[in-house]
Amino acid sequence: MQSKHLNGFPSDFFWGGSTSAYQVEGAWDEDGKGPSVIDMGRVVEGTTDFKVASDHYHRYKEDIALFAELGLKAYRFSIAWTRIFPSGEGEVNSKGIDFYNNLIDELIANGIEPIATMYHFDLPYALQEKGGWSNRVTVEAFATYSRTLFEAFGDRVKYWLTINEQNMMILHGDALGTKHVDANNPMKDLYQQNHHMLVAQAKAMSLCHQLLPQAKIGPAPNISVIYPASCKPEDILAANTFSALRNWLYLDMAVYGRYNSTAWRFLEERDATPTITSGDMEILAKAKPDFIAFNYYNSQTVAQSAGDESDINSTGDQQITIGEIGAYKGVENKHLVKNEFGWEIDPVGFRTTMREIYERYALPLIITENGLGAFDKVEANDEINDDYRITYLQQHIEQVQLAISDGVEVFGYSPWSAIDLISTHQGCSKRYGFIHVDREEFDLKALKRSKKKSFYWYQSLIEKNGL
Repeated sequence: MQSKHLNGFPSDFFWGGSTSAYQVEGAWDEDGKGPSVIDMGRVVEGTTDFKVASDHYHRYKEDIALFAELGLKAYRFSIAWTRIFPSGEGEVNSKGIDFYNNLIDELIANGIEPIATMYHFDLPYALQEKGGWSNRVTVEAFATYSRTLFEAFGDRVKYWLTINEQNMMILHGDALGTKHVDANNPMKDLYQQNHHMLVAQAKAMSLCHQLLPQAKIGPAPNISVIYPASCKPEDILAANTFSALRNWLYLDMAVYGRYNSTAWRFLEERDATPTITSGDMEILAKAKPDFIAFNYYNSQTVAQSAGDESDINSTGDQQITIGEIGAYKGVENKHLVKNEFGWEIDPVGFRTTMREIYERYALPLIITENGLGAFDKVEANDEINDDYRITYLQQHIEQVQLAISDGVEVFGYSPWSAIDLISTHQGCSKRYGFIHVDREEFDLKALKRSKKKSFYWYQSLIEKNGL
């Protein structure tokens, strides 16, 4: 659909930037912080670990000053559960509370709205040793953790995200280092974990509305439009199935408090339905998000299942479609170009994704991740001319404006990432930020901050409130 007249971005639009705690903070064992599953997990050979990252923990004031210069209206960050509860439960670590109090105060002093993610992959390792999300204890631990965050920071944080990319932890847990399942029936255990996360999220949303009536809270999955490989009816059915498993299972529960029927039938066929404890569905139905946050990097394409092992894509990358025998098979989209990591680039699919979410749920949207990772090159004059990143972001922001013109309510855009951090798969070499951090995989150097060409481009865009 072509628009004769484009709507502008709202005057109060949240132009932001995003990070996560374990990828940017460093200080992995300082000031009482306990280990997470990320800290104790396997590091990809040839890449750095997350122990120092970008050292944001010690340099947050310098970084926030740069965010303010960039013109950010909002900053989407995550809180490390093990900074607040080193063992995931028990006694609160006051120094962890102090750090996030200081971070939030610094953001507000610089006119930047804090948007806090409560959980971004980094489950406390002590809870994992007790069974992690397979153990119902983790649900109650998350509820206690949620209450602690709301009571400590809710006087200043008005926007909360519950669980970052829960669907990716379920579908691509191996790639993220978050997958720990029972060997006897791994799929059933995985979706039991998923159910417990959904209940924990619902408890957090209800608690937020009870304790902070002026605040807003929502889920933060990774959502993308799913294309059929052709107009063949079986391919369209495969796309419908994958959409249910990848997207709607998570959002139908968050918004409507019920399991998606297609996804539930998929689990029944595989003896993988979770055990639902008495009272769970009431908890899930009671929770009502105020908005939907979502991450988008690319669309995905599937074809009819071949019904055998050829359906399975062995890639470890969460942005490349895998398959399920008897359900769908991931395929390449010949109409799209790829970046250097094999991710298909689809700005128009971004617009379609926004439409699909808004038409289905009629809730305001905020984009909490969207960006281009690349091996940035520092020129002889210390410039980083990341025109490729500018092109990617410009193409996607154009689609946000078109979606707004389509009638979709979008109130913010926070690309990944505000500053260089540690990538899950490619360490610090794969960069996303507007701000360059001078370090290598195994040489920290001075961790000097510098502005990329994209910094000045985004700064100008924010000043003009649009392209």
